Amino acid sequence: MFPIRFTPNIHRKKQPGAIADRSLDACEQVMKEHGEEIAAVLVEPLIQGAAGLRTQAPGFLKGLRELCDRYEIFLIVDEVFTGFGRTGTMFACEREGVSPDLMALAKGITGGYLPLAATLATQRIFNGFLGVHSEYRTFFHGHSYTGNQLGCARGRGWPLLLDLFASDNTLERMKPVIAHLEKRLDNLFDQCDCVGDIHQCGLTAGIDLIRSRSKGEQYPMDQTVGADVCFALREYGIWLRPLGNTLVLVPPLITTIEEIDFLIDSIEDCLQKL
Repeated sequence: MFPIRFTPNIHRKKQPGAIADRSLDACEQVMKEHGEEIAAVLVEPLIQGAAGLRTQAPGFLKGLRELCDRYEIFLIVDEVFTGFGRTGTMFACEREGVSPDLMALAKGITGGYLPLAATLATQRIFNGFLGVHSEYRTFFHGHSYTGNQLGCARGRGWPLLLDLFASDNTLERMKPVIAHLEKRLDNLFDQCDCVGDIHQCGLTAGIDLIRSRSKGEQYPMDQTVGADVCFALREYGIWLRPLGNTLVLVPPLITTIEEIDFLIDSIEDCLQKL
């Protein structure tokens, strides 16, 4: 494996084009040096979930797809977190017109009620496992919970979920809510000196907390300000999850503009008290 740390977080005030170019240059350099050893590139598209909701520069994912094609490397995308409307499109890849070779899906299939996942593959990859038994090309992998009956029974509602997206016009209805969230986050960034950065993609955002942006002062590693703010927000009836000193905002897709206002107003109130 060749772990590559080539996608820095995109600051709200920075121009992302140059960042995407530098990131792709670093990626291509690894492919040039180790291309024959690399079977695939695995990436969480547009935004990383458990890594502090760090965002990629626009154009990076599309450029990565082009590099993978050029060097004949498979592109695997992990849409467990980003899939099913979270970024404003059904899948994050759609925002840059990218078709991966493999796609991992999970949470949205059952709405998080039961663990169930699926891996989608192109026909080319699927065909690679076809053949007579003596060729041993069959994908024999399996584990104890493969095909879990209860999880699969819940997953049968997946077509109904897709029908609901269509009948409720979910993706279109989300657009003004996403735009309003972006506007409110911009205002929060300008008003609160303790907000070091905000990274947003669709209806998902991470708010980095620091001691003072104007003075460039960070909190010590052992000072869990993110957790303190999340505990304080419970008095408002809001439950957020911190990742270190980053507040994670993942409101449901049915969230209204009024609920976004309540969420951001409550966060700003807590930060002012901080």
